[in-house]
Amino acid sequence: MLDGRPAGLVKAVAESVTALFCDEALPTLREYTAIECLSPAFDADWETHGALDRAAALLAEWCAARAVEGSVEVVRLAGRTPVILAELPGEAERGTTLVYGHLDKQPALGPWREGLAAFRAVQEGDRLYGRGTADDGYATFAAFSALEALARHEVSRGRVVVLIEGSEESGSPDLDAYLDHLAPRIGEVALVICLDSGCATYDRLWVTTSLRGVLVGTLTVSVLTEGVHSGHAGGIVPSSFRLARSLLSRVEDERDGSILLPELLGPGIPAHRRAQIAEVAAQFGEAAAGQFPLVGGLQLSGEDAASRLEAGTWGSALEVTGASGLPEPAAGGNVLRPSTTLKLSVRLPPNADAVAAAAALTATLTAAPPAGAAVTVAMEQPGQGWDAPDSAPWLEEALRGASLEHFGEPPAALGLGGSIPFMAALGLRYPGCQFVATGVLGPESNAHGPNEFLHLPTACRVGAVVAEVLAAAP
Repeated sequence: MLDGRPAGLVKAVAESVTALFCDEALPTLREYTAIECLSPAFDADWETHGALDRAAALLAEWCAARAVEGSVEVVRLAGRTPVILAELPGEAERGTTLVYGHLDKQPALGPWREGLAAFRAVQEGDRLYGRGTADDGYATFAAFSALEALARHEVSRGRVVVLIEGSEESGSPDLDAYLDHLAPRIGEVALVICLDSGCATYDRLWVTTSLRGVLVGTLTVSVLTEGVHSGHAGGIVPSSFRLARSLLSRVEDERDGSILLPELLGPGIPAHRRAQIAEVAAQFGEAAAGQFPLVGGLQLSGEDAASRLEAGTWGSALEVTGASGLPEPAAGGNVLRPSTTLKLSVRLPPNADAVAAAAALTATLTAAPPAGAAVTVAMEQPGQGWDAPDSAPWLEEALRGASLEHFGEPPAALGLGGSIPFMAALGLRYPGCQFVATGVLGPESNAHGPNEFLHLPTACRVGAVVAEVLAAAP
C-alpha cells in the first residue's frame, strides 16, 4: 500500500518512476557524466574551470522542467561550490522532508577498461558506466522522478526540500555555510532521505545504519633543500621516505594495519550494532562484506564475514592515497630526494570524535621529528561519522512495505564504511529527525575507482521507494 492507496496505484507510481528515469532522466544523466566536475580537493582551480557550475545548471534545468509544483534554483555563495535547492510545497499539516545528494565527482583514478572512459557514459545492459553515475549523479534524477510520479498520480505528500551539494567528495567544507544561509528556507526538518549510500546486494533495499568518519591530510618530510647524488649522500643523509614511513608506524602497526592511537578508535561497537552485523553476516556471508577485484592469493583481514564487516563499518584504517616527491620509476635516477609527501586518509568509527582524532593524529606525526627532519601536516576539515537513531514505527513499516513491493524482499540494514558528512551535520541540527540513508553503490560498482557504474534497475527501484516514503511521511 502507498499511503493507504490501492496496490494498483503503487504499481502505477513505480512504473512512472521507471519511465521518467529511463526516458526523461537518462539523456541528461549522460550529459552530466561527460562533465568533469571534480570536487575542489581534486581541482584547485574549479572556480575558473566552471565545471561544477555547468553541472549544477544542467541538473537544475532538468529539475525545473519537471511537472512538480515549486521552485528550483542554483545557490552560490562567494568562493563556495554551488548547491541546488528545490522547495516543493505539500500538505501544510505534514512535516518537511529533506532529500540529499551531491553533484561533485572524484577524478578518473587511473585507466578504465577498454571501451570505457571516466567522463563518457557507456551503457552495457543494466549498467551505465561513467564517473558520477552512481556517486552521486543518479540521486537528483531519482528524487525528481519520484516527485513527478507522485504528482502524476495525484498522491499527496508533505513539503519536500531537495538539496544537492557540490563539495561532498572533499568532505563537504561548504556544507555548513549553506545550511546556515539556507536555514530559513529549509525550515524544520522531520525526515532526511540521503541517496548517497550503498547496498551490499542489488536484490533488496539496503538501509544504512551508520557511516564512518574520515580524516584527510598531507604529511611532508623534508631533509634537503635540493636533491643530491645518492652515492654521495646515501647512508649519511636520512631518507625522507624512511622517515615518513617511521612516522606512519606511530599511527599504524604495519604488520596487520591495526591503528595504535586511541583517539582514532572510538569507544567501541555498540552491542546492538554488533548483533546486527552478525545477523547480516549469517544471512549474506561474504557478499555483505564486499566484493573486491583482488589479485590472486591475497589474504583478506579478519577471520570471517562478521569480523570483516565489523572492520569495514566500525573499524579504523589508514591508507596512503597519494604521494609527491617520487618520480615515475623510469625517471628515477640515483638521487637522494629532498622530500616525500604522502596524502593520508583515515577512516574512523562512527562514534569517534573526528575533531579530537585529527588533533591527535597531527600531534603524533609532528612530535619529536625523527633525525631532526622538517615535518609538516596539513589536515582538511575532519568528517564526523554518524550512527542512525532508531526509526519510528511508521518509517519501519513504510520501508518494509516498499522493499517487499519493489525488490521482492524485506529491507536489510547495515553500516557503510564510507563517509557522508551531511548526515552528521543534519543530526546535530535536527536532533529529533528521522533518517533514511540508502543508495545504489553495490557489488563491483566501484565508486571512486575505475569502471564506476550505475545499476539502472536498482536506481529505479530506489526512486520508487523514495516515492512511497514521501507519501507515507506524516
